[in-house]
Amino acid sequence: MGQPFEAYHYIVVESFEPDSTSGLHGPVHIRAAAGQMFDQSLHVRCPKIMSDTSRYPLGTRFRLRVKLTDKEGSRDFLSAPHAWGYEVLSD
Repeated sequence: MGQPFEAYHYIVVESFEPDSTSGLHGPVHIRAAAGQMFDQSLHVRCPKIMSDTSRYPLGTRFRLRVKLTDKEGSRDFLSAPHAWGYEVLSD
């Protein structure tokens, strides 16, 4: 179930390797960078290319527009529309 009234926000995110990948897809994931309005424990659904370490080294920071959402029966996560793109801040 989505959260249709949740607003979109520009935030900085970063690629990282989670301690455990149980239930996750792939070894590299994207999370909110520390010190922002969203907790770092929230995963970010975004273009898969952002977690491609052959293109962007681990720890690369990006700026993108996200909103808090969920799927029925799962925990909250941040979602960035794939068509909106992203900005690479560091690599």
